[in-house]
Amino acid sequence: MMKYSNIRKHAKALHRLRSFRRHTRWMSLPFIWFFRLLRWVNPLRFIRLIDAYIIKKFIGTYFYSIILIISISIVFDINENLAKFTANNAPMHAIVFDYYANFVPYFANLFSPLFVFIAVIFFTSKLAGNSEVIAMLACGMSFKRLLRPYMISAALISLLNFYLGAYVIPKGTIVKHDFEAQYKNSKKNTSASNVQLQVGKGIIAYIQQYDDNTKTGYGFSLDKFEKKKLVSHMTANVIRYDTISDSRYHWKAINYKIRQLKGLREHITSGMEIDTTIMMEPMDLVFSKGQQETFTSPELKRYISKQKDRGSSNVVQYEVEYHKRIASCFASFILTVIGASLSSRKRKGGMGLYLGIGLALSFSYILLQTVSSTFAINANTPPLLAAWIPNLLYVFIAYYCYRKAPN
Repeated sequence: MMKYSNIRKHAKALHRLRSFRRHTRWMSLPFIWFFRLLRWVNPLRFIRLIDAYIIKKFIGTYFYSIILIISISIVFDINENLAKFTANNAPMHAIVFDYYANFVPYFANLFSPLFVFIAVIFFTSKLAGNSEVIAMLACGMSFKRLLRPYMISAALISLLNFYLGAYVIPKGTIVKHDFEAQYKNSKKNTSASNVQLQVGKGIIAYIQQYDDNTKTGYGFSLDKFEKKKLVSHMTANVIRYDTISDSRYHWKAINYKIRQLKGLREHITSGMEIDTTIMMEPMDLVFSKGQQETFTSPELKRYISKQKDRGSSNVVQYEVEYHKRIASCFASFILTVIGASLSSRKRKGGMGLYLGIGLALSFSYILLQTVSSTFAINANTPPLLAAWIPNLLYVFIAYYCYRKAPN
């Protein structure tokens, strides 16, 4: 009797629990939908065990090739510049942290497409030699599906390269250039003559001679036009940029004279010194070799826009650098497809021939990138087209290699 009563109690409790769940089910629906959405947008759901295996091989080989080749480059660079470092008494701390700490990421990012290709060729040919690629394709996996982890790895590397090239490396390049100017006797342009630029709507500035070391200009004039008529003319023997001011564009004019023109009347004001705001900075006056590499991408975009508004024609190399940073990220995808297509087939005699073909393609890509940039600067080629010519050409080579790959 006791057992029967306990069974009834448990049955009633279970019935009440089920009834409670039915009445409160609508409260849990938003949470169920939310977790289903999270599971759907989670990118890891596309990565299977074989994908993780290939991604690990790809990324590991990529960084291994960077460490190996950059180490050799550092040895050659030390051998070449050791005499200059010694002659100029360069401190060890500056050599390590100012020069080589910025030397490594700069060249690693510059030749990243080559490192990607070497990594793909190296580990994919090893997989093919061990008949692992044959096993994957024999299990029903298509070559297109096999490329998924390659593309994921290339995307991760491209994002890393873009972030470094657009935001991190330009700041380090400034330190590296300063070190080279001080300890490697690298010539750095610190002066300019006969500089004329538009600093505002209808406002033209002219500096006869400018010294960037002292931030001082000589023979300065500032003309303001309204409806193509001169309304103000300012001259100063010396103009100096205020480097300690809290605001930008703050200049001090010494021994100045201002002529205000109103019809046939003229009002002249002169003095020894006056503070003025002129929409120009020292970096707008002096152009040095490689200066575009010291700007982050947002700074580069603002600088190009500002120089175009001023009517300056010396912005081609800056436009090429801006577009090249974006275009070079897509090189990882193109060279990954070429490398995977060439090295995924198991061949007698090893991968020597196809490795040579692949390295020739990657080196020619880098060479074409350099040549197209030079044409853009010297032959009036549109910067956007010049930056994307290597990608547009090699995407057809990648498609051809993909079509010839094993299926």
